[in-house]
Amino acid sequence: MNGFKKFLMQGNVIDLAVAVVIGAAFNAIVQSFVADLLTPLISAFGGLPDFSSLKVTVGQSNFMYGSFINSVLSFLMVAAVVYFLVVRPYTHFKERSAARVEAKTRECPECLSEIPKAASRCAFCSCEVVAV
Repeated sequence: MNGFKKFLMQGNVIDLAVAVVIGAAFNAIVQSFVADLLTPLISAFGGLPDFSSLKVTVGQSNFMYGSFINSVLSFLMVAAVVYFLVVRPYTHFKERSAARVEAKTRECPECLSEIPKAASRCAFCSCEVVAV
């Protein structure tokens, strides 16, 4: 029982639980955005984007390929929303942050050790280097 308690109190389990809850809440936001904003917008310009009535009948079986098309389109819209509203801004922010954090060290041309960028002499091989 003590090992189970230790497992539950690990940071990974708690982080995962928080991620699942936040993910579920975020999923509701994205689904609402797609259903309530994007789909009506597409309807306004391209007609009714509902293919659920499309089917092929073979014998007694109905193949509802229209529902599959709806699911694929919904997936593509959700993926686009996540990409353009989350992934791209986050990547842009991350790149800007990385650009601001400029490297503070460089390689010595002689011994290839990491030395401070402003150094005029390598601390490892005592070779003179041009300060940058």
